[in-house]
Amino acid sequence: MKKIGIVGLGIMGRGIAHNFLKNKYSVYVWNRTNKVSEEFKNKGAIVCDSPSEVAQKADVVFEITSNDKSSHQVWTGTDGIISGARKESVLIASSTLSAEWVDALSTLCKKRKLSFMDIALTGGRVGAENGTLTLLCGGKDSTLKEITPVLESISKKIYHFGPVGHGMKYKLILNFLQAVHMVGFGQAMKIAKSYNMDLKKVSSALVDRPGGVITQIAQKAYFDNPPALTFSIENITKDLGYAKKLAKGLNLGLLDKTLALYKSALKKNMSKEDWATINKVI
Repeated sequence: MKKIGIVGLGIMGRGIAHNFLKNKYSVYVWNRTNKVSEEFKNKGAIVCDSPSEVAQKADVVFEITSNDKSSHQVWTGTDGIISGARKESVLIASSTLSAEWVDALSTLCKKRKLSFMDIALTGGRVGAENGTLTLLCGGKDSTLKEITPVLESISKKIYHFGPVGHGMKYKLILNFLQAVHMVGFGQAMKIAKSYNMDLKKVSSALVDRPGGVITQIAQKAYFDNPPALTFSIENITKDLGYAKKLAKGLNLGLLDKTLALYKSALKKNMSKEDWATINKVI
């Protein structure tokens, strides 16, 4: 499986395309705007005219677009992935999508006897660029084993959560918990500030206890704007909305309040700012 297709060259798509090229794969790409596609053409990728053409030529196809709407368009349109897919290829949804759409997409692929997995990505811009992503997989064990050598070119960890859809469900649960942590950091700092505590010392201690990657991201964003956008407020708000749908009738007040805070940030024209900047405005 030396032919890789990538539909969508945003932050994550660009990163994995770079790593597949570095690992000597043939890479077929399609992006809604031509400017980014041409950039990768200069790096050795083959630019396709449609998602369908990508699916016709590649052995493994990754779809990494913005949301359910864009995903639906590139999978099911006249020139979509499904229309060009070959039965021997493996099709992968790697956008962060709603559980409902992933289930529907799985059904569409199954009817056409196409091999499909959901493999959500986590690790941000740095992970995508360095090939150190963590992959959150749902689908057949046999399919995952078949494509593991491919996945190892872009990742340092691979988790398999079970049948199709479970990788995406986990991603929504993860993003919910991370968003709660991000908001919690901002509110903890608000308490410290109200008592005129040394915020640098407080934040440094919080990085140690409770600690973790998200606490470090929150601390850096609290004092300085992130040098490059990794994950926008617009996207985390979208993901929290999908998590709300996933939770259905469950009484999850913390999810509701966290989603409300991010929606409030959207109303303050912060949609394109990094998701960690939420802790400056709560």
